[in-house]
Amino acid sequence: MEKAEVFNSIVEERRSMRYYDPEIKMPEHVVANSLRRAILSPSSSNMMLYEFYRVTKKEDLEKLTELCLGQSTAKTAHEMVVIVVRGDKYKQRAAFNYKVLNELYKDNNPKRLALVSKYYSKIMPMYYNTGFFGIWGWIKKLIVSVTGLFRPMVRIVNNCDIKTVMHKSAALAAQTFMLSVQAEGFYTCPMEGVDQARIKKWLKLPRKAEVNMVISVGPGLIPKGIYNPRIRPSEEEMIVNL
Repeated sequence: MEKAEVFNSIVEERRSMRYYDPEIKMPEHVVANSLRRAILSPSSSNMMLYEFYRVTKKEDLEKLTELCLGQSTAKTAHEMVVIVVRGDKYKQRAAFNYKVLNELYKDNNPKRLALVSKYYSKIMPMYYNTGFFGIWGWIKKLIVSVTGLFRPMVRIVNNCDIKTVMHKSAALAAQTFMLSVQAEGFYTCPMEGVDQARIKKWLKLPRKAEVNMVISVGPGLIPKGIYNPRIRPSEEEMIVNL
């Protein structure tokens, strides 16, 4: 089967599963492999400002189910994964990129070396730093708004904007994870109707960390676990060809 056909079948099969089958055992490698693949997802400037918290113990699943408001997809899940945005790690991730890329280019590409060195030692730390109470972020917003009157500019520079960037990158990883689980023959369901504040406290996350979503995983209980036929607007309504 062609790669496109295989991928199409995975996308077509992926549905949000509301009930999982308690009689079917899910191999440990399903989630492990899928998390490794999720790490390969694209991320803005390769900053990867998110983490995966894998929940497998019975007592932890019960607690997390409570914090997911008792949803059936959480209650019957074999495992759950909490995706957490870690904006507090921007210096660490910038330093990681700086170190690895400097080692890569130091002997064979001086122009590229100068570019990546400046990008990760100066530009990225400045971009993600919004200052005390976000004041520096609003100053940056004013600067780019004025400059943007005369030329194209990146305008996502204040605290709210940067949070959006980080959550978008985390969501890309979440989708890779869910498609990977589907390719392994199992199902997932992304949950946003959860108590993020209590989950954050339960995981003992630092103040600047944020819960992006919780994903339940397991063998699908079909047809009970799929509530409705897939419903989407028409392609003509969704796709704009310029």
